[in-house]
Amino acid sequence: MHRRRRTALLLSAAIVAAPLLTACGSDARPGAAAVVGGQRITVAQLENRVGEVRAAQRAAVPDDAQYAQVIAKSGTLPRDVLHTMVLDQVLHRAAQDAGVTVTRKELQRMRSGLEEQVGGAKALEAAWLQQYGIPPQRLDENLRLQLEAQKLATSLGTDTGKPAFWNALSAASKKLDIDLNPRYGTWDVQKSGRADAKTPWVREVTGTRQTA
Repeated sequence: MHRRRRTALLLSAAIVAAPLLTACGSDARPGAAAVVGGQRITVAQLENRVGEVRAAQRAAVPDDAQYAQVIAKSGTLPRDVLHTMVLDQVLHRAAQDAGVTVTRKELQRMRSGLEEQVGGAKALEAAWLQQYGIPPQRLDENLRLQLEAQKLATSLGTDTGKPAFWNALSAASKKLDIDLNPRYGTWDVQKSGRADAKTPWVREVTGTRQTA
């Protein structure tokens, strides 16, 4: 799987192209985008996270035409962000199960090293936003998860592209009993990733929004 061959720096920010979704009728989980470990990720929380990304993108691309292109290229942002939010919890649970922790000093060391590589704090923030859809205020949070992934792999005697690492995430996914709102797809426990699901009350649209 291509995603598994990527480094941990891509682990919680994979962006894929797909049609927009619109839904009608009642949901199985009213107000919830997902339930992870018995805890709800509400639609409001998801929309807030999506709003953070859009605000950062707008600030980075003030030109209206260019911003429209950014929007067009990231039409699946709500589902991508939800994937990130769920996978973050899966990874954190797998790290906890393995006794893996990340210190503030380790996080600062990683961030400083990355800033040195790309040319400063602003350049790092811009790179994470453009490549991974991570807004500046979520950068440290994301880097902590990357460190957790790296340290988890090390504790397992493997790396983030090998089956042993993804088996640990799969085990964590099972323990968390993840349930996604059908409008956002389903959670594939074996792959520890979101998959699109087709349901009678969810329609794919590629143009204007439709209502039921």
